[in-house]
Amino acid sequence: MKRLPKALTFDVVGTLIDFETGMMNFIHTQCGEAGKKVEREAFLSAYREMRARGETLNFPDDLMPIYETLAPRFGLPEGAEHVKAFAQAAHDWPAFPDSVDALARLARHFKLVAMTNTQRWAFKGMEKTLGMPFHDSVTVDDALCEKPDPEFFAFARGRLSRDGIVKNEILHVAQSQYHDISVGRDLGYTVCWIERRKTIGGFGGTIAVTELTRPDYHFSTMKELADLADRNELFMIYD
Repeated sequence: MKRLPKALTFDVVGTLIDFETGMMNFIHTQCGEAGKKVEREAFLSAYREMRARGETLNFPDDLMPIYETLAPRFGLPEGAEHVKAFAQAAHDWPAFPDSVDALARLARHFKLVAMTNTQRWAFKGMEKTLGMPFHDSVTVDDALCEKPDPEFFAFARGRLSRDGIVKNEILHVAQSQYHDISVGRDLGYTVCWIERRKTIGGFGGTIAVTELTRPDYHFSTMKELADLADRNELFMIYD
């Protein structure tokens, strides 16, 4: 029997918030003439390599050592002021053009919950940018771990259980194969992959995986997901 989900959980950075454009906006507008010359894909590739090494700081504070390392490679301004500003800019990164409307539409049908590795101080800005669509949110400050750690999903699931919502009533929506889609499927969630770079290709600033996990739903935009929900055709796949 087909069943609608009761809750949609969302990765935020990369799925709803365009972190790649956010970072490049900073590089191109706040880093002088050198910043204007930085090629987007070259910087994102270098950033992805740094991200894959792992950091001990929580996101987006971990952007500081990344900028500090990459700045001399790309001829960008160095020093504590630019290092800090690069990380602080995450608070005001832009949403993807379809995010706000799609979330507002989805909120008419389901309980929406953010699941983000972002610290609360930065998420507050992102949430405002997205139009305050979430019924609840779990940040790295709450879970004390980061996706793809299954404990992050368990923490969020525990929050949803207060409203009587269990795992087979939750559909997880995300862009990152590494942080969300693979672990989500392994844990038995119905998952929706929003492949933001579908028309571009490559992993951009997101940690790469050697093998893609096949999702239950696969779109390139949030609009497609909202359209499916408006037609009452967004069903749970696994029970």
